Amino acid sequence: MKSNKLLMIMIIILVAIILVGAILFVVYMNANKDSVEKGPTIDEIVEASIDVPEIRTNLKDKHVVIMQMKLTTDSKEAAAELEKRLFQVNNIAIQELSDMELKDLEGSQGKEAFGNILKTKVNELMQDGEVTKVYLTAYISQ
Repeated sequence: MKSNKLLMIMIIILVAIILVGAILFVVYMNANKDSVEKGPTIDEIVEASIDVPEIRTNLKDKHVVIMQMKLTTDSKEAAAELEKRLFQVNNIAIQELSDMELKDLEGSQGKEAFGNILKTKVNELMQDGEVTKVYLTAYISQ
């Protein structure tokens, strides 16, 4: 009788462990499936992007920077609006750069910080969507 009781407890514990494992497996697979499906394809990224022509301007410390950028947006409509707002993007970039020194743009962190500032300021203007990322495609400082 004791061995039947012990066997029954072991079976219940084993079933509980298998059930918890199955639930965790299903949750894990669904979480990974969602993260893979959410990302846009490279073609969608390119369609929702615009190229900013070369910007050549002086920095606060009298150095000169020359840069080109690609701005990605969250939709084709946002990219179309941003294309029309290129003069405003250039204006914001020049104003921000004129308040910076060359040391502010040094390294990847400096360039990333500039990109984040530009993205935030441009998004304040946007009505259809938003800028999701600023890529520097060319950068020269003198």
